[in-house]
Amino acid sequence: MALQWVILTWVVAAEAVLSLLLTLPWPRLIKSQIVSLVSLILQPAACVLFFAAFQLLDLYWKNEHRLSCSSEMCTSEERNRYEKSIFKAQRNAVLCVSACLLYWCIFRICKFHKVIKGLEEAEKRLKEN
Repeated sequence: MALQWVILTWVVAAEAVLSLLLTLPWPRLIKSQIVSLVSLILQPAACVLFFAAFQLLDLYWKNEHRLSCSSEMCTSEERNRYEKSIFKAQRNAVLCVSACLLYWCIFRICKFHKVIKGLEEAEKRLKEN
């Protein structure tokens, strides 16, 4: 079970690096190359959204069927284990949401760059005429 969270962590880290690369002020030629490369990667990387959504559903199901330890019959060790599992579930939920949010940000940044490039080309054609 831990392997899927490690994979999702690496995906979120890669998305963060990509979003950082897309937002840095590069020269125009390098920026267009980076945007075109990331745009090619976006469609196959959309599976991250489904993977994160499945993980969120799994977290929800486990939360609904988790044994609660709120009575006084629980030992301190059981209570600590219960609280630790709650914290891990919250961390994993934040990880899933951040994967989806970062993917959406990268998608929108690439789309904005393409729109800006199209507007610049249209402006250049209008100036020539």
